[in-house]
Amino acid sequence: MAKDKKKGKKADAPELEQAVAKPKGRKDGKKHKKGKEGSGAAEHQHHPLEALSKLAEHPLVADLLAVGALAAVGAIAEAGKADPHAVKSAAAAKSAGKAAAAAIGARLLKEFTAAKKAASDLQGKKDQ
Repeated sequence: MAKDKKKGKKADAPELEQAVAKPKGRKDGKKHKKGKEGSGAAEHQHHPLEALSKLAEHPLVADLLAVGALAAVGAIAEAGKADPHAVKSAAAAKSAGKAAAAAIGARLLKEFTAAKKAASDLQGKKDQ
């Protein structure tokens, strides 16, 4: 009896494959365009890495990375002053991360404060 059930499943398989089969592509060989025609959306697709690379090229980002790296190296050097083996510890890595984050935050705060002051000065000149 078990053999009959297996044969029944095999017999149903081609019907199931036909029901689940994906629709075939266009017969004329042309590809289907996505998006609205004439909008230029299909022609102007940007890869997310392009935006990330443009952001990485910005001078402020380079400054922030430099400040963070310098603070991290300083924290690791400080940890290694007393005990040279402490440089390889997780605590040193954690303190380096905290120092980098604090340095980047301070630098960002400085940049935003300067930009805000410049904008308020510009607004004050326009009002006069």
